[in-house]
Amino acid sequence: MIVEFGAFALVLALALSVLQTGLATVGRVRRSPLLAGGADGAAMASAFAIVLAFAALIYAFATSDFSVENVARNSHTDKPMLYKVAAAWGSHEGSLVLWCGVMAVFAAILARARGLPFGLKTSAVGVQGALTTLFLAFAVFTSNPFVRIEDAPVQGNSLNPLLQDPALAIHPPLLYFGYVGFSVTFSLAVAALIEGRAFSGFWPAWGRWVRPWALASWVFLTAGITLGSFWAYYELGWGGWWFWDPVENASFMPWLAGAALLHSAVVTERRGALAGWTVFLALLAFTFSMLGAFLVRSGVLTSVHAFAVDPERGLMLLAILAVAAGSAFALFAWRAPQLKGGGMFAPVSREGALVLNNLFLTVAAATVLLGTLYPLILEAATGQTISVGPPYFAMTFTPLMLVAFLILPAGPLLSWKRADARGAMQRLALAGGLAIACGFAFWLAFEPKKALAAAGIAIGAWLILGALAEVLERVRLFRVPVAEVLRRARGLPMGAWGMTLAHAGLGVFVLGAVAETSFKLESAEALPIGGSVIAGPWKATLTDVRIVEGPNYLAEQGVVTVTSVEGRATPRTVTSERRFFPAGGQTTTEVGLDFRGLDDVYVVMGERRATPAGERAWSLRLYHNPWARLIFLGPAIMALGGVLSLMDRRLRLAMPGRRKGVAA
Repeated sequence: MIVEFGAFALVLALALSVLQTGLATVGRVRRSPLLAGGADGAAMASAFAIVLAFAALIYAFATSDFSVENVARNSHTDKPMLYKVAAAWGSHEGSLVLWCGVMAVFAAILARARGLPFGLKTSAVGVQGALTTLFLAFAVFTSNPFVRIEDAPVQGNSLNPLLQDPALAIHPPLLYFGYVGFSVTFSLAVAALIEGRAFSGFWPAWGRWVRPWALASWVFLTAGITLGSFWAYYELGWGGWWFWDPVENASFMPWLAGAALLHSAVVTERRGALAGWTVFLALLAFTFSMLGAFLVRSGVLTSVHAFAVDPERGLMLLAILAVAAGSAFALFAWRAPQLKGGGMFAPVSREGALVLNNLFLTVAAATVLLGTLYPLILEAATGQTISVGPPYFAMTFTPLMLVAFLILPAGPLLSWKRADARGAMQRLALAGGLAIACGFAFWLAFEPKKALAAAGIAIGAWLILGALAEVLERVRLFRVPVAEVLRRARGLPMGAWGMTLAHAGLGVFVLGAVAETSFKLESAEALPIGGSVIAGPWKATLTDVRIVEGPNYLAEQGVVTVTSVEGRATPRTVTSERRFFPAGGQTTTEVGLDFRGLDDVYVVMGERRATPAGERAWSLRLYHNPWARLIFLGPAIMALGGVLSLMDRRLRLAMPGRRKGVAA
């Protein structure tokens, strides 16, 4: 009965979304507050209905109701409860309901936002309702998660064992809040194009309304991508954290567009400039999100991250992408002549630095898009199969980002409209000198052939020290008494601290990525009990292999003692497992990680084999990943910076314009 209630709630949500779109459209045309209020009510009711539907789906998974096809294909009675619940969004159908739910909840928040002009808000609610309608129709008619089967199996097929992990229970919702959050910036952009330049000061106000949504979406996406990267690092057993997998790229492209949107929206808010460019980026960020949904669910890509391999449903998603993005960009092309103007600024100014930042971010996103889609286009056109891997991105994406990183610290130290470049460089002289010294010291400590790695270390230090220099300049350290410095520090807005943390976190990530990529060591051997393998300064000894039983798997567990070659480090014991899941007949590998300061000692036990002497032996791979902690700490700091910025009283999510002057 609860399953049927969920199915009804999903259909009801679709009807309410259609009603929301219709009432908002007619209310905007007739300038009727009554109809617009009805659209707001429909948006909130639709969100409530989808939440009920999703709760019913979770109940079906929690109770192992195998009469539901989706549950039978993705769950099993032996699974722990956490993974039963997580399976609700671990499948294509369930994840689509989650996507629609987040979109509808955001529509409800937008409907309750105060301070937005009547026309802009009503149009945005209508566009958000139309987007929700498209995806709900796709869920109801082609991907309904509540479909019953006649002969219910006694047991299900279970979720992919690789996805039965705590990080993967949290990773998809975070990504969806990021992906779908950009739907609001998309709706606000389309609404702005419909409204045009409604009143003097419209675009600065619009930039202020867009920024909190863009920032919140970017924070969620940063956290989701980082968690997914960490999952791949410790779950897949290949020793890496990013492989430029097409599905990884599908989440990275909206992140890059979102970062560009954040910086562009600042210029639009402060100076009224770059309105057309900011609108374009708002459309582009969600378009990339929809493109990612198509790539993950259409079957055109083979990846452990992919949800579905159904070309027919892929065509439906492609149609949704074409309708939503095509109509939005067509409207943008029509309105483009009206988006000119705004505050004038010199090339050397904060606006100029932000434009340059946008240029590099968008070109970098274009290189990722090309590397992701080119193999698919070539195969469709000629039948030739190729792969685009890390070498392509190292030659295209990395140089663009290196130049952007060099410019980044100077931007916050430049004034608006017109700036003194020499003065900014003087204020960054100490940071630049220290960064160069760090790189030079790193180069001296290793072989000269590591000059590129030393340069990368210098760039990471430059980003961190440059972010600190901007804060020190604000509080005027060494120029005023200590009491005044503290007063200035307390008076800094949360947004300033957030920007500093975000830029510094980027530098921390660069340090970790450069060190891990340049100085990673690995070794592999077939070891009997008591055998050892060495990678750099670390030695791993296989002390025991035993059979353990998990809640829904059997595992061959290797007990490994990790110590330094010189014997100075305290020995530690880690375990690595090969797990067999009877429900799905699949085998996975669990990595053993020994955290040594900023470094990781990474152990993977492989299959059992026999030595020439007839002894039992197990393949054991040992990695030394220097500064690997920083790879995941850096983005966490960046996300924290975004959260601090959202706490700024000048940037209230969904309630950005309570001031009466703006509403008037």
